[in-house]
Amino acid sequence: MIGANLRQRLERGDSILMTNPHHVSTGLAKRLCELGSDTIFIDCEHGSAGFEDVREMANAARQGGGGAIVRPDSHQRSLIIRYLNSGADGIMVPMVNTAAQAQAVVDAVRYACPTDYQNRLIICMIETLDSVENIDMLLKVDGVDVFFIGPGDLSQAMGHPPTVALGASRPADVLAVMDTTVAKIRQAGKIAGTLVTLDEAPYWRQRGCQFFYIHSDPYLRSGLAAMRGQVSP
Repeated sequence: MIGANLRQRLERGDSILMTNPHHVSTGLAKRLCELGSDTIFIDCEHGSAGFEDVREMANAARQGGGGAIVRPDSHQRSLIIRYLNSGADGIMVPMVNTAAQAQAVVDAVRYACPTDYQNRLIICMIETLDSVENIDMLLKVDGVDVFFIGPGDLSQAMGHPPTVALGASRPADVLAVMDTTVAKIRQAGKIAGTLVTLDEAPYWRQRGCQFFYIHSDPYLRSGLAAMRGQVSP
């Protein structure tokens, strides 16, 4: 199964690239994996995909040689179970602030997939100052595969806009908190991940991150803009 394969690759030090297609599209899900994405990201927190969409896009991604990670809109146990039973190769749960919440996520996955939970990747998102303060306890929870720092929500929690202009750096205080948190994750022998742009990726790879999330839209936008510049009079 793809989830187990992703975990094995992370354990041997490989990097994983996860791409958000931003559209409910089986064709795009498959194509992104064919083009080199290790897994697609189906965002059910901010996106419109339903359970059947998850099933179809996950199957398409696997046909393209990748997998499908789903983000539910909450910690709701029944949602996690249903997305996994719809075919998700892993679950990426937002706003995990405490060790008890992380343990509940692990328990939900093991309940949903009692005989093959090892084939599902479990990702807990570190997105608030509470989760940063509780990171030492979160890291003690057995069964979490990736601790993923969400820079957008963390920036908002620290009083900044969630996004920055293309090519610009995040605020220095946000970067400092992210740096410290990634270091703690790595010191505990755990896997760290975060959202990156092309410019940011080397910085976080050097600091030990292995799980990288990217949006597809910026690459489509920049590619089309470059082509428009070539064909316009």
